[in-house]
Amino acid sequence: MPLFSDGGDKNLRKLGFFRRRLLRTIAAALTGVVPVAAAGIVFEGFQGSGKGKHIVLVSGDEEYRSEEGLPQLGKILAKRHGFKCTVLFSIDPADGTINPEQRDNIPGLEALDSADLMVIFTRFRDLPDDQMKHIVDYVESGRPIVALRTSTHAFELKNSQTYSRYSWDSKQWEGGFGRQVLGETWIDHHGRHGTESTRGVVAPGQEHHPILKGIHDGDIWGPSDVYKVRLPLPGDSQPLILGQVLEGMRPTDRPVPGAQNDPMMPIAWVKSFKAGGSPARVFTTTMGAAQDLESEGLRRLLVNACYWALRMENQIPARSDVSLVGRYKPLPFKFGGFAKGVRPADLAWK
Repeated sequence: MPLFSDGGDKNLRKLGFFRRRLLRTIAAALTGVVPVAAAGIVFEGFQGSGKGKHIVLVSGDEEYRSEEGLPQLGKILAKRHGFKCTVLFSIDPADGTINPEQRDNIPGLEALDSADLMVIFTRFRDLPDDQMKHIVDYVESGRPIVALRTSTHAFELKNSQTYSRYSWDSKQWEGGFGRQVLGETWIDHHGRHGTESTRGVVAPGQEHHPILKGIHDGDIWGPSDVYKVRLPLPGDSQPLILGQVLEGMRPTDRPVPGAQNDPMMPIAWVKSFKAGGSPARVFTTTMGAAQDLESEGLRRLLVNACYWALRMENQIPARSDVSLVGRYKPLPFKFGGFAKGVRPADLAWK
């Protein structure tokens, strides 16, 4: 059939589609950003210590805009440090757009099968077994994990008998993935949500931990509140950063007096998880909302944690380059506040 015929309008639309796809392919080749089908996006690593390592970042929460924060983190890790980064999203199967409220669909998780590190930021996902299997196989392979914010309650598997133990409220595996693998499940807010922000304070005796290179008291701040955890954290968990509850939503606000800061809750810690062979390194922070990532100190904490989790702590720079890549103006955290109609490939250019 000729390109232009009686069906000219249809063929013109086809031509426009192929032209747009060609332009995206050319742009990807020039920038090192490559879409992965419709499921996610890959940021090919530039030069840096991470060259040859593959990090898969899994987003999917309804409130804290992980669908905005993790692509920016992936860009930093790729452009500033050389890691290849694949970012995955909760996808609406009806139209292929990112929909954090689609709790049962994160396509592309097979990327974890060959990943060196998983960075996870999900909340109450109810994934089907064929998707959940890739996460469980990864966790139980003994490979490292970096977990953000609501990943303490990453899964609520109402429809899976196979992997139900991973649910945040599991009685079979007390506290599920959050408690058993990361060190804590969902307990409660400790700071007042939306009105009391968080300042990071280095835990006593941890000043020289490699993850804290270039990080000092007050460098980390975020508008998201401190989460409550049970003290002491289980097993070999070691708090690195404590969360000082502030009276307001500015980094210069005063600490709240009284019990909320006595004792302060850990907001970042390390631990190990052993499923078979060697214990995996695990880093967890209850910070990480997309707005929190506007804090240079928090970005540095996360980048350093990726190095440490991969047993590359000797290559952590004295002050890691965590400058933002491109425009970054995340939406405020709130339920129902995500940007509608966005596809994974759209985020490559923001």
